[in-house]
Amino acid sequence: MDNPISRGTQVKADLMMVMVTMLWGASYLFMKMGLHSIQEYNLIALRFGIAFLVAALVFYRRLLKIDGKTITYGFLLGSLLFLCTSAVVIGLKTTSVSNAGFLFSLAVIFVPLLVALFSRKKPKKRVMISLCISITGIGLLTLNQTFHIHAGDFLCILGALFYALHIIVTGKATKNVDAISIGIIQLGVAGAWGLLFSLLFEKPQLPSNIESWSAILALSILCSAVGFIGQAVAQKHTTPTRTGLIFSLEPVFAAFFAFIFVGEILTNKGYVGAVLVLFGVLAAEINLKKLLGRRNFLYTMSRSRESGL
Repeated sequence: MDNPISRGTQVKADLMMVMVTMLWGASYLFMKMGLHSIQEYNLIALRFGIAFLVAALVFYRRLLKIDGKTITYGFLLGSLLFLCTSAVVIGLKTTSVSNAGFLFSLAVIFVPLLVALFSRKKPKKRVMISLCISITGIGLLTLNQTFHIHAGDFLCILGALFYALHIIVTGKATKNVDAISIGIIQLGVAGAWGLLFSLLFEKPQLPSNIESWSAILALSILCSAVGFIGQAVAQKHTTPTRTGLIFSLEPVFAAFFAFIFVGEILTNKGYVGAVLVLFGVLAAEINLKKLLGRRNFLYTMSRSRESGL
């Protein structure tokens, strides 16, 4: 019989992951809003810089105990976070919020592919099937009548690849160091990279209106500080499979917020593509053969009980 406390803890963790996923789904809209008055690297510097300051103030006791290994992993993760965020932020200038959300969710498929590549093992059949389904969906979602993909769509796919690397490194890093400390360090590193690139290629400035400030603060406090720390805490009390399935809702939330607040509507072809991408991502996380086998087993047991066996 399941322990009611562990079951309750897992339910709370899953609900926290849903909240984090909803915030990350909204982040595409906030980034689009922020880009109205400031440039890309400037936005990244403010987003992660403010997030680092907020998280560091809340968890300052943990930062007093960090060691060299934590800083090393934090620097690597922060650099990857900067790369994937830069790709998406720059991509959002030439693609829609909905497209960005669905394309970035491909990170779920890229993770097992990269793991197979690094371990020199053949990817599982269901991962390859998921990839084929998702590629078909990407074509319907992004290709225009002349069969050209927008630069923004390509950058969002590249961002998903960088984020897949981020997930893999995070999995290894959190086994050796404190998850919250490394989460805070990576926010600071990503913000520092953003500031450096902004100084080199842009003219850094503060947001000029309330809308942009609201977007930056929402990105910093809710989507970054609360989001990344909430993820680190929640993942300790739930399974990787549940985490992957919940994260699959991110593009759905992104499309929902884009429709509600900026009136984004996909074409019929785009909706079919979005469904295929989402289905491909889900198929990569669910072992259908195992699930069907379990259902058949439960059905057989139920029939046996009804028969008095």
